[in-house]
Amino acid sequence: MKQFLLPALLLFVSMLSTNVSSADDAPFRHAVFFKFTETATEEGIQKVVDEFLLLKEKIDTIVDIEWGTSESVEGLDGGFTHVFFVTFADVEGLKTYLPHPAHEAFVEILKPILDDVFVFDYTAKKPK
Repeated sequence: MKQFLLPALLLFVSMLSTNVSSADDAPFRHAVFFKFTETATEEGIQKVVDEFLLLKEKIDTIVDIEWGTSESVEGLDGGFTHVFFVTFADVEGLKTYLPHPAHEAFVEILKPILDDVFVFDYTAKKPK
């Protein structure tokens, strides 16, 4: 079943990207998928969600954040339950975000209940 996870995630990411008119104004996306430990509590997971969403207020290179939980009807989520799509104006925004103290503090909250993470970064492209 794991052999289908990556293609399914890539298809999902490509379907959600926003269409843009050119590469010059194309937003940069940081898609993060979380799989939590079996011992993670609902309260702990909610704290992760809340803290992730607060990053938009703390890091000015974040243009937008959206998130959701798996509703897979195919059962191909591989145990990943939460996804966050962070939009930046360009890749430089991500480069500012990653070492930012607010992001690093968030990671410390996440680590104790994180089983696995899948990250996919890309520049949104418009179909031709």
